[in-house]
Amino acid sequence: MKKYTYTDKKDTRSGFGAGLLELGRTNPNVVALCADLVGSLKMGDFIKENPERFFQIGIAEANMMGIAAGMTIGGKIPYTGTFANFSTGRVYDQIRQSIAYSDKNVKICASHAGLTLGEDGATHQILEDIGMMKMLPGMTVINPCDYNQTKAATIAIADHHGPVYLRFGRPVVPIFTPADQKFEIGKAWMVNEGTDVSIFATGHLVWEAIQAGERLAEMGISAEIINIHTIKPLDEEAVLKSVAKTRCVVSAEEHNRLGGLGDSIAQVLVKHDPVPQEYVAVDDSFGESGTPAELMTKYGLDADNIVKAAQKAIQRKG
Repeated sequence: MKKYTYTDKKDTRSGFGAGLLELGRTNPNVVALCADLVGSLKMGDFIKENPERFFQIGIAEANMMGIAAGMTIGGKIPYTGTFANFSTGRVYDQIRQSIAYSDKNVKICASHAGLTLGEDGATHQILEDIGMMKMLPGMTVINPCDYNQTKAATIAIADHHGPVYLRFGRPVVPIFTPADQKFEIGKAWMVNEGTDVSIFATGHLVWEAIQAGERLAEMGISAEIINIHTIKPLDEEAVLKSVAKTRCVVSAEEHNRLGGLGDSIAQVLVKHDPVPQEYVAVDDSFGESGTPAELMTKYGLDADNIVKAAQKAIQRKG
């Protein structure tokens, strides 16, 4: 079992900011739009170097999506920035009609996703966004796990033609993926190979899955851990190849149990290879105010709950 360590922690939103800055230096067609949250989206460095390529739209998210769609007609690659709740729930009609329906090359970049927005509470948290966005035809949905992977994903989506939903977060989390990684859209990343249970994790839950894998190893359980950073298109081949070995599954995500990664995996399994599956996700509820760590524990989104889910999945298969 490969051991993962880290020497630094950073928020994934800072990875987005770093990726956007690099794109500003390498791709003249990239422009950025923001809905009055420049500091929260870490867009400041891009703006300093490219003031003529930044557009402050203000608290008018629907207008921002329409402007971004229009910019693509002239060959620009717009990156929109605001909180995940405002990037999806508030503007779903504009995304559907103006971006997805006409396959506009807009990159919808959404920070402060999930419960780990923390103290701002349920009105600013969103746990439905992956489901909303993956249902839109032609929409690519990406949820990276740490600073380095978020930076790499931010850069990679500029070369992908079509609408993309890029989801990232507020809290500092361990940096454990390589700084020089090549981000491949739709290609799962094998974290650790195993034989007893497959753990498919996304976003902040990947590090928790790694910790769970170490605890399971101490119990004599071999967990295969796979980072599903691209939820749509899902790497079905990676899912089925893993399940062929382990014969049971745990999905782990900072999202509602309904409509997220777990449901996408379940669709693959029921069609090709039905096996027991356990969900580590929010159980169909809104969030609340609290520190990110407190909320992750209360809503069962941590290594302890992944361990329990793995044990239950193994018991069900056998």
